[in-house]
Amino acid sequence: MPLLTDAMKQELQAEIDRSETRKAACIEAMQIVQRHLGWISDESLLEIADFLQMTPDELEGVATFYNHIYRKPVGKYVILICDSVCCWIMGYESLQEHIARTLGIRLGETTADGLFTLLPIQCLGACARAPAIMIRGELYTDLTPERFDEIIASYRREA
Repeated sequence: MPLLTDAMKQELQAEIDRSETRKAACIEAMQIVQRHLGWISDESLLEIADFLQMTPDELEGVATFYNHIYRKPVGKYVILICDSVCCWIMGYESLQEHIARTLGIRLGETTADGLFTLLPIQCLGACARAPAIMIRGELYTDLTPERFDEIIASYRREA
């Protein structure tokens, strides 16, 4: 059974139409499918590759290069924790330990309820206000364990 719906195919085609070539739309195509399905499974990767007239290996190479293309299931909320030098200096390690204890997961894992996945990211560009995390495109800076707990409580209420 195909994973790409007609609506997804329309979105993909619109992106292709804005691109120089079909292959040039590959990142955006995976982002579109990921937005609908939550991640890029092997099956969806094959369908996207076919739609873009790429080989699965070509598309896999792109998918594994970009850290915002998820090749395994992630939680509803992906917490990107900045692990740049500035964040390390400003308390990354203790914050990351607090997050792990609070959520009961380590880097790369997802909570049992499927709400949160914790992933490292090289830099969020918030060096002057480190340490920082990003959730759903929202940047949170000057983090303390207490501030993190408030943020996570708000996402739990939203879920």
